[in-house]
Amino acid sequence: MGDLIRALLASANENKLRELRHALDGWSLELLDAQEYPPESGATYYENARGKAEFGRTLAPDRWVLGEDSGVEIEGLGGGPGVLSARWAAGREAERALEELHGVQGDARRARYICELVAIAPDGAEHRGTGVLEGWIADELRGTEGFGFDPVFIPDGENRTVAELGNDWKRDNSHRARAARVLLASIMQS
Repeated sequence: MGDLIRALLASANENKLRELRHALDGWSLELLDAQEYPPESGATYYENARGKAEFGRTLAPDRWVLGEDSGVEIEGLGGGPGVLSARWAAGREAERALEELHGVQGDARRARYICELVAIAPDGAEHRGTGVLEGWIADELRGTEGFGFDPVFIPDGENRTVAELGNDWKRDNSHRARAARVLLASIMQS
């Protein structure tokens, strides 16, 4: 994989683009230029990520296209919001998690971030990477960096939320960074 991979991220999310640009060493990554994206109707992160990548290939068949789907699974919410995370609270994810878990303690606050990446090469070969970050949900909003659930998500082994740990920490340790490492390994092995 010595040559630079020029790829399009099938997303309109600048935050995800910024994180993936850092995590995908050897890639030149830009957002796919699309007016709108198909709905995330898959039952799994993989189905949604693959659907985005396939959609992107219809607009750029001669380019690498990357699809991404991610979410948070919280024990006390029966594993939810899961694949519905992006639509669960529309910009109020952290606040809603606190509301839903009000008065809940112990293992019910356990949570995990999950990210699925699917890259489709110009020749149609598919590669994927999954990343998981285990942790728990804090009792209050803390920190100013990151987005989504970051102000309430405390990774295992840490006392601070992802938003407190900051974007530099997140670039190297997030579920998205972990998925990117697995994806790169998959591509290098092919």
